[in-house]
Amino acid sequence: MIGIDEVGRGAWAGPLLVVAARECEHVPDGLKDSKLLTKRQRERLAEGIQSTCDLGEGWVSPAEVDHLGLTASMRLGVQRALEKLKARNDEEIVIDGHINYCAEGYVNARAVIDADATHPIVSAASIYAKVLRDNYMCELAKGFPGYGFEKHVGYGTRTHKEALTQYGVTAIHRKSYKPIQAIPYEQNESSSGA
Repeated sequence: MIGIDEVGRGAWAGPLLVVAARECEHVPDGLKDSKLLTKRQRERLAEGIQSTCDLGEGWVSPAEVDHLGLTASMRLGVQRALEKLKARNDEEIVIDGHINYCAEGYVNARAVIDADATHPIVSAASIYAKVLRDNYMCELAKGFPGYGFEKHVGYGTRTHKEALTQYGVTAIHRKSYKPIQAIPYEQNESSSGA
């Protein structure tokens, strides 16, 4: 079985990441929805997931999200993750959520609401995706001081909104998102942050 989950769908900045994880002989104990774990628990589990599961990553840039829209971006992320995993069309695939974003050729793919809580392999994909994207956003934060990406990892928070008002929109923001469009024009398009 392959489990699929995403992280970054609702973020104002940074990429969308879809991870596909293929069930292996030993799935680490303690897997559950990544949002229910502490950062330390997620990082510990991600190491075990990386060493025991086959993984495929589907990164979708902020510019691609803006150009394609969220639904097509999810489909693209799923496609990229499955291609990296070298998934076969007949493998059983479970996607967390209510929409099956797999291409029609994947005949055994289905969406399951809260699959990250009921299917350990989907939990593995969820945890690995969260750790990977959070670490990526912490690296991006170094190039955009003052935005707090290392804390909110691109999601909409009061701190993030205040940074946008003070410094403007960066190249890694999703310009098609309403909160970003609400920034006054003269504050848009900050190239490097502070």
